[in-house]
Formats: sequence, structure tokens, C-alpha cells
Amino acid sequence: MDRRAFLSLSGAEEAGPDSAAAPKTAPPTRRVAPDPISAALALPNLTLWTHEKKKVRLYDDLLKDKIFLINMFFVACTDGLCPPITANLARVQPLLGERLGRDIFMYSISLDPVNDRPESLHAYAQHFKVRPGWLFLTGDEDQPDEIEQLRRALGYWDPDPIEDAKKTSHIGLVRVGNEPVDRWTSAPTLAEPREIARMLSYVDWPKGWKGRRHRPA
Repeated sequence: MDRRAFLSLSGAEEAGPDSAAAPKTAPPTRRVAPDPISAALALPNLTLWTHEKKKVRLYDDLLKDKIFLINMFFVACTDGLCPPITANLARVQPLLGERLGRDIFMYSISLDPVNDRPESLHAYAQHFKVRPGWLFLTGDEDQPDEIEQLRRALGYWDPDPIEDAKKTSHIGLVRVGNEPVDRWTSAPTLAEPREIARMLSYVDWPKGWKGRRHRPA
């Protein structure tokens, strides 16, 4: 699937122009996007653990009534892709200013809940000097299939089962969403930080509007 087709499926064409192309070192971005209509409500409201050892619910605590960026990663990244991605996302933090942790949030979810526990995520977050408002999250180590379900629901999967089995096939995009108005788009995780911040502006409207376009019955 080419990038224009993916962005069309994910709602990015409604949200704004296409983002900048990823650098040549970016991981592959073979994805099938979730339905952009009520996309957050379609995600499993699973329990996650933060790098601060707090128990949270994905939808109830992290997504509902918020604007956010979501990426997936894992600590033991043997091909070395996750550290530069995390470092690049760290450069987005100052561009968000005081809004980070107030009305815009960043979530990095581990693809390896068995090995990436809150303690290792805490050390990882400290290494990259994350600020309040950016959480590193992992699932239940006894139920790794829940993270697999979430991965697929977020659109991070490849129709080729061999490629789909590779964790690095699922870290090339950051999902950007505004849950109250169901606006979604994506950006390459190694795009220029200002480009990633710019993608937020496409979902950050109408500013100050507190209503909902799709409220469950």
C-alpha cells in the first residue's frame, strides 16, 4: 500500500496535507489503517502499565477527551531503529511547550510486554529525558496477545505474515489523534520534529471545542 492510499484510509487527507517523507534510514511503513470513524472507540480498552508503575486504561485514562501521539517501540531493539526514533520524538517535546501534559499527550507503547516491564521503561524514559505528558507503556506480561490486538487495531500490521512477525515493521509511523472530534492522521517517526508537530495542528481543531462528533449510545 502506498503512502497516499494509507493516509486516505487513516483520515489524513481530511485532516491536512501529506507529511514529509521519512529519511532513508526510516523503517518500512507497511500498514493497514483502522477505520477513521470512531477509531479510538474501536481500540481495545486494555489495561497498561506506565513507566511510573501506574495502572491505566487505554481509552478511559489515555485517549478519552485528549489529543495525542502514539508510537510503538521496544527496548531491546537489535537493529538500532528504536533509539533514534525515540530521540527524534524527544525533539518534539519542546515544540509542544506547556501544552505537553496539559491537553496534548505522547504515548510510546512497547511491542514486547514480556521483557519491557515498568522498570526498564523507566530507565529508557530517563535516558531520553522525557517530560511529564509523555508516557512509556507496557501491557500485561501474562497476556502478550492484548498488545498484539492493540497493534493491529492501531493499523500497525502487514498482510505478509513473515513481515508482520518482524517487530521493526511496526515502528515507522506515529499515530496522531484528537479523540473528542475523531480526527486522525499519521507521520513518519523519523520525520523532522517540526513536521510531526505540524501534523498535530491538523487534528487540533476546532480549538477549544468541547463537544463530540461521535458519542457512543
